[in-house]
Amino acid sequence: MENSKMKKAMLIAAALSASFAAAPAFANLQLAQQKACMSCHAVDKKVVGPSYKEVAAKYKGQKDAEAKLVQKVIKGGVGTWGQIPMPANNVSEADAKTLVKWVLAQ
Repeated sequence: MENSKMKKAMLIAAALSASFAAAPAFANLQLAQQKACMSCHAVDKKVVGPSYKEVAAKYKGQKDAEAKLVQKVIKGGVGTWGQIPMPANNVSEADAKTLVKWVLAQ
């Protein structure tokens, strides 16, 4: 009987852990919406700028990708994805890091 209770407790803990693990991804989507990123980008399709999945694929495995993209989010840029410029964004470095980690995880 004790073993059954332990298994049940472990299953509940695993379910709770999985639900909390999904929460940051949703929270970062909310941050992207709050910072107006979704005006020009979408997770899985090109809008004005590339999809976040395209960005993640392009920078996959690049050790300096996070730092490079944080600066692009903050300062803007042009040329990497064509001639439509990405404007500078009014976002803190901490928020930019959170957004970039989320984008690179797509």
